[in-house]
Amino acid sequence: MPSDVSVVHVDDDPGIVELAATYLERQDDRITVTTATTVGDALDHITATTDCVVSDYEMPEMNGIELLSTVRAEYPDLPFILFTGKGSEEIASEAISAGVTDYLQKGPNVEQYTLLANRVLNAVTQREAEQRVNTERQRFQSLFHELTQPAVEVEYDDQEPIVQAVNVAFEDVFGYPASEIVGHSLDAAIVPEHDGDT
Repeated sequence: MPSDVSVVHVDDDPGIVELAATYLERQDDRITVTTATTVGDALDHITATTDCVVSDYEMPEMNGIELLSTVRAEYPDLPFILFTGKGSEEIASEAISAGVTDYLQKGPNVEQYTLLANRVLNAVTQREAEQRVNTERQRFQSLFHELTQPAVEVEYDDQEPIVQAVNVAFEDVFGYPASEIVGHSLDAAIVPEHDGDT
């Protein structure tokens, strides 16, 4: 779980953002909320250190889905939760198609803020887990390509080992450029064919 979670919450109703900030920070002391009542202010507050954006849908400058597109252009994997009183299947569908992380309808009960806090923490935790996986994948790829011994990455299709990647040492030892072997059977490339004389 993340130790600190920085949230930018934008809603053109000052009462809503203040109430949400109070409840979110009370719900979990790891959460710190920066509030904005205009899209312009929100964009000024969203930085590389922001962990999650919570946005209303209907706002004067642009709607929440337009804001999502603007934010994702600069921060493609930043969690973005649409927290709106304007609930409809059409908006939910549009939000999901646009790649929103989560969609939550506002309600009169404080339980909505407990739910919002949980959604924020889940979204941030998932993003951190994905980043760790990507880091490990990049580390593996670097090691794979720097090995001085031939190495090959395969995936099995039925029982046939299909080459996904080879390193430079493999190309040098076996004489196959990666472009000729990737996507093909490893056995066909390196297991010698028998001429029938045994």
